[in-house]
Parts: sequence; C-alpha cells; structure tokens
Amino acid sequence: MTARIDPPDASNRLAAPSDAAHAPAVDVLVHWFENLTTESVRQAHRYYAADARFKDPFNDVRGVPAIEAIFSHMFEALIAPRFVVTGRVAQGAQCFLTWEFRFGFRNFHPGREQVILGASHVVFDATGKVQLHRDYWDAAEELYEKLPLVGSLMRWLKRRANS
Repeated sequence: MTARIDPPDASNRLAAPSDAAHAPAVDVLVHWFENLTTESVRQAHRYYAADARFKDPFNDVRGVPAIEAIFSHMFEALIAPRFVVTGRVAQGAQCFLTWEFRFGFRNFHPGREQVILGASHVVFDATGKVQLHRDYWDAAEELYEKLPLVGSLMRWLKRRANS
C-alpha cells in the first residue's frame, strides 16, 4: 500500500509559496511544542488561528479555547508530558512533523516513562498561524496495549489478526 499526500490547494497556500518563507513559522511552532508547559498553553493564540481545527484520535475541536483545553487536560491527566519533534517536512503552507510524546501515567507504572510515536499535519493560514493541526498515531498500539486489562485484550486481538 502506498501512502499518498495530496498537494495543497490554493486555499491552503500562503501569499509567498516558497518553503523557505514558512521555515520561521515551523521553527517557532516546534519550539513551542517542545517547551510546552501549563503556563505556555495559554499562549496558543500566538500560534493558532482563532478558528483553527485540531483533530487527533480522541478530539476534533475548533477554536483556540478548545485547543488550549486539550493541552491543559494533558497536563492534568499525565505526569511530565512533553513532545520531542524528531523530523519535519515543509512544503508551501503545509508541514508534517514526526514526534515522540513522552509522559508518565498517574496511576499505572509510576516513575516509568511512556512514549507514543506520532505525526502531525499542520497547515498555516496567510498570517502564518496554524489553521489545521491533525495528529496521527495508533491509539491501539501506542496507548491501549500499555494499559493492564485493555492491553492484554489488544495484544490478544493483534495476535489473532496476524495468525
């Protein structure tokens, strides 16, 4: 199976279509992600357009307040969550970031760092703010398999599907 990435349409392009023109916006966004804190979550309006959409396996929201709520909840629910961006590809107003999400569960394996591998598709608007942020990661493999009861069921289902 070959993955296909559609080229951006005209509505997703910035006025200056060169990749170099978007490098500063990508750099600034990556720095914010990698240094995200409970305090800096409230600065999302600097990086996201007012009507930005954020989608991941658990959420599909619009607007900066809703995006801030997702990141704030992350800090409430997990121990020391942080992103490590491991790669990036930028073309026009679009960027694809690969990352590691590192964290600890509050009530499961205390002191043991967990890692989720994923990627984000980011589309910037004409002002250089994020208009679309879509995260891709396998919730079954990266999260559910790490949980005690659900994990054993998920691993069993995976073995059955692969046999």
